[in-house]
Amino acid sequence: MSQTFTIKSERVLTPEGIRSAFVRVEAGKIHSLTDSPGEGALLNVGNDVLLPGLVDSHVHVNQPGRTEWEGFETATRAAAAGGVTTIFDMPLNSIPVTVSPESLQAKSDSARDHCWIDYGFWGGVVPGPVEPLKSILRSGLPGAKCFLVPSGIEEFGFVGEKDLRVAMPVIAKAGAVLLVHAELPGPIDAAQPEGDPRTYRHFLESRPREAENEAIELMISLSREYNCRVHIVHLSSSDVLGSLDRARKNGVPITVETCPHYLTFDAETIPDRQTQYKCAPPIRERENRDLLWDAL
Repeated sequence: MSQTFTIKSERVLTPEGIRSAFVRVEAGKIHSLTDSPGEGALLNVGNDVLLPGLVDSHVHVNQPGRTEWEGFETATRAAAAGGVTTIFDMPLNSIPVTVSPESLQAKSDSARDHCWIDYGFWGGVVPGPVEPLKSILRSGLPGAKCFLVPSGIEEFGFVGEKDLRVAMPVIAKAGAVLLVHAELPGPIDAAQPEGDPRTYRHFLESRPREAENEAIELMISLSREYNCRVHIVHLSSSDVLGSLDRARKNGVPITVETCPHYLTFDAETIPDRQTQYKCAPPIRERENRDLLWDAL
């Protein structure tokens, strides 16, 4: 099909609701929403819902280096099948991790000709010199991600407040955003869960809310100090919702996301020895889940 055509559906999602319409595409881009087909080819999808493509800003593709886990070919085909038309790949899990111009080039070369949809990359903030971060942000990346606890990937080290105070002015100057895995190691190291380590309760107690709460309070403070955009990824603790709300109302440039698993499951019903439920931060109690829904 040429780059100029019309798609007809009985169920087109528009700002006014779902209705029958023709979507005109010209030069590969949506041109208009009309009540008649116009000239050129017509694709009639019947009752299939026609809606804008989704953007998934938090994807771990793992290529190059760990492509057997998931590569750009399979990740982007799966995304397309689910209606996702753009993904942004996280900087860790691949080898090398995306923390320098050279590693960014390796990631870009690996993705080329293997993607079925649009894609972009996040950079990474790790301990060490800040020049590589400046370089990858100059290349046009929208931002960079850091961990405040060990990431599980040896090559992607976690950062502390001292590192953040070096990196955040660079990110703010670039007009970029800092993505943060917000757990601090202190409360995790201090946790002493009792009982069978194969139970879910033991795992939950090993990653206490305090680790998340203290990390987010730190990021609110630093975001305010440096006027640096901060995005908290995969929030699981409802304790900090009030702090985040107040910070945003006071002009602190901080945003937050949660995840479907935190909104779906609860600690009370997760069976023991079922490691598919393991994630960090962990899935917390039912009451906590309900508060996340209220905030959403």
